[in-house]
Amino acid sequence: MSSVRKIGVMGGTFDPIHHGHLVAAEEAYNALGLERVIFIPTGDSFHKKDRRVTSPEDRYMMTCLATLENDHFRVSRIEIDRHEPSYTVETMREMSHWYPEGTASFYFITGVDAVMTMENWHEHEYLSGLCTIVAVSRPGYDRDESQGEISFPGFLRDSVVPLSIPSLSISSTDIRKRVAKGENIRYLVPPLVEKFIDKKGLYRKEGSGHRA
Repeated sequence: MSSVRKIGVMGGTFDPIHHGHLVAAEEAYNALGLERVIFIPTGDSFHKKDRRVTSPEDRYMMTCLATLENDHFRVSRIEIDRHEPSYTVETMREMSHWYPEGTASFYFITGVDAVMTMENWHEHEYLSGLCTIVAVSRPGYDRDESQGEISFPGFLRDSVVPLSIPSLSISSTDIRKRVAKGENIRYLVPPLVEKFIDKKGLYRKEGSGHRA
């Protein structure tokens, strides 16, 4: 078993990617002894139809810029290059063929709030057979005070690894709102991502005049 490669997978819209995502990935890398963490920006964000999502290419570029200086972070286009709606279970199935059978195990890193809704995900019952779910703590998420633990959905209980990380109350939604109002986003996103957002004029409302 010592020869099995432990691969972290962090999927997300990354609109934009921010320090909270990077801290979660780095903490998982260290805590679980991962070989690398692969960031996967979503392609067709069918679950985000309630709002306009930044183009896949811009989100991919921001993710590349954010991870550029970390040699154990990678970025994959697996979902961006898919020409139909992307589901996590299909991505994990495809990634399982990237390595010879039995030589890699996958750790899907996501927020504990997302884990609690996984029973609504496409073919969720197959996820536990494809990867270990890493449930990253989120600021403000209520825990079971009597047990000190979160009660995960039954179908996931044996395949979830809870991971507490330093609390960073940062969200992509808040960052987009700050840019739209012309407010500062310094220290919320990596400097290269901040410059990219400003150069491309992302998230601005007409005439907002954002200055980083």
